[in-house]
Amino acid sequence: MSTEVTDFRADRVGSALAGTNPTVLRRLRAGFAVIGDVQHLPGYCVLITDTPGVDQLIDLPADQQLLFLEDMAILGRAVAEVCASRDPQFRRINLEIQGNTDAFLHAHVTPRYHWEPPEIVGWPQALHHWTKAMTDPATQQLGPEHDELRHELGDEIDRQLAQARLR
Repeated sequence: MSTEVTDFRADRVGSALAGTNPTVLRRLRAGFAVIGDVQHLPGYCVLITDTPGVDQLIDLPADQQLLFLEDMAILGRAVAEVCASRDPQFRRINLEIQGNTDAFLHAHVTPRYHWEPPEIVGWPQALHHWTKAMTDPATQQLGPEHDELRHELGDEIDRQLAQARLR
């Protein structure tokens, strides 16, 4: 594992602000859209805050809270569009703000598929992380094989942002 990977994972917000977080897809109004560095479900993304030291949504001023939630919806629409076009088994998007492990505001944007195992499909995406990704992490790690997905997600985020500005 390179030190660059370790560094960005140690401070995802700071590395995004510094332009050194390799998972960043786009800068949004209240954060950064990033592709998950583990792709246990294809298209899994996270919206991370752009405000260092913010641990939860209610730590932001009210207007910034709304922007973060709007950005979360924009990212959700982008992930849904891309995943639906790539996999006919796409089912829906789950949006979650949990904050149980990482001490910075972030929202999980998780595509869900009809092909998921029945014992996992009704649970949060984290269950995939602890079952599937942990059993075979090499097949799920973000890498060059995800470049096309990253490009499609970035383009769709741009399209969704443009549409949001027109409203």
